[in-house]
Amino acid sequence: MRSGVFVPGNFLYNLGFFTRTLRGVNSFIVRGQASYRILTMQILFTFVQAMGISSLLALGIGAAVNVIGIPFLSQLSQEQLIYTLLITIITRELGPLLAAFIIIARSATAIATEVAGMVISHEVEAYISIGIDPIEHLAVPRFLGVTISMFLLNIYFSIFGLAGSFAVAQLFNPMPAEIYFGNLLSALTIQDLAISIIKSISFGMIISMVAIMRGFSVERASTEIPVAGLQAVGTAFGGCIVVDILLSALYYSVLS
Repeated sequence: MRSGVFVPGNFLYNLGFFTRTLRGVNSFIVRGQASYRILTMQILFTFVQAMGISSLLALGIGAAVNVIGIPFLSQLSQEQLIYTLLITIITRELGPLLAAFIIIARSATAIATEVAGMVISHEVEAYISIGIDPIEHLAVPRFLGVTISMFLLNIYFSIFGLAGSFAVAQLFNPMPAEIYFGNLLSALTIQDLAISIIKSISFGMIISMVAIMRGFSVERASTEIPVAGLQAVGTAFGGCIVVDILLSALYYSVLS
């Protein structure tokens, strides 16, 4: 494997690796029974085990929006805008990015160091020697697992964030749950859901591919393993932020 990923000089290599992984998805679905356990464990670690910290963070964000937003909007007699503000911050903008940061912190390092360890220990070469495609067996289930987990965690984060905002809202302006969530649904649009889903899938693909390629980029020394993990985190953070800015700019330019 070539060292160094996501740099201008290696653009064609990065694109080729990504394309090869996408091509391997079909083969994985058809004959990848032996790798289904990797996919299942990846979803378990990346999504299920991240639900706890995601719940706390989502509840905190939802509460903060209400604590800051309701008093300020009340001064302007625009309390109804709190629902639009919640949808904008939790569902459309901050929610997908924070969910991505949670997955980066938990899974990007784990995947990069795990794959790097396989390369250093010649496990990847062993797979090749017995006719097993390492991309299909190692990369594809992790790619699918992280992308699926990112999609699910984004939905989970939004639900808990909006639920947390309801609990705090009762301190300022008590109202029945059906009225509160009815107002939220009225403020929620198809465009909001679409951009949130697009962001979550894009972030999942970026995180998984960065981590996998960083892992495969090591060569001989075991000291490269922790470096690959650190590089995966930094690159994934930067990639998600850049894509988030581009998608948000495209969203607002289309609506304007």
